Amino acid sequence: MTMSTTSAALGAVVQIRPVATAPQSTSSTAAKVERCPTHCSSCGLRELCLPCGLSGADIDRLDELVYTRKRIKRGESLYQSGDSFKSLYAIRSGFFKSSVLLEDGRDQVTAFHMPGEIMGMDGIGTEHHSLNAVALEDSEVCVILFSSLEQASMEVRGLQRQFHKVMSRELVRDQGVMMLLGTMRAEERLATFLLNLSQRFMARGYSQTEFNLRMTREEIGSYLGLKLETVSRIFSRFHEEGLVAVQQKNVRILDVAGLKRMLGRHLAN
Repeated sequence: MTMSTTSAALGAVVQIRPVATAPQSTSSTAAKVERCPTHCSSCGLRELCLPCGLSGADIDRLDELVYTRKRIKRGESLYQSGDSFKSLYAIRSGFFKSSVLLEDGRDQVTAFHMPGEIMGMDGIGTEHHSLNAVALEDSEVCVILFSSLEQASMEVRGLQRQFHKVMSRELVRDQGVMMLLGTMRAEERLATFLLNLSQRFMARGYSQTEFNLRMTREEIGSYLGLKLETVSRIFSRFHEEGLVAVQQKNVRILDVAGLKRMLGRHLAN
């Protein structure tokens, strides 16, 4: 498995804008919906989203679809497993986790999402969501009615290609996570996770070496297939070895090359 595959596995990056008709709110969220002007051409995340690579005229066409935002408070659900699928959600601000409830009652984290990324594609195939999406901090999303997005994709060919790229990233991520959990040791999994977060924060203009973890150690363990105690022990080991400095949820990567060398040993085996 290459580093690029692992990176894609730990988070596809893209954002799109909300569309014409207001989606019905589900019982799973008490989120506040606002109708506010939001334009793709002036959005700071446009280079990470569907407008990327489109012509000015096509971006103007996307602007016509913009219309709804939704605010989600920390701990609230954006949607839940079993909810009817009508919309996709582009994260404007905040942080989310996706998870699925296992038969034994455990909550298995499947992904973490940050600004510029799209959520909700799990519902396209069956027209019902298969995952739970919960805000890890106060967040805001753009709501895109899927039927309107399909119509716009027929009119704007570049938009259709970009949306296919988004779906491809989701497939690569799922495949990469399976390889990650099946072949890497615990230390390598956490190193890959931290390096990927670093890359994703850097793409948004933030520091690539210092950031706050919005998720708990337990949620990281669920995502990486590790026990809470294992995650805490590896963080302590990384700290002792001078790879990272950890203070509660603040993480500072001290030795990026050292974390990459750890993965190099795995790839060489």
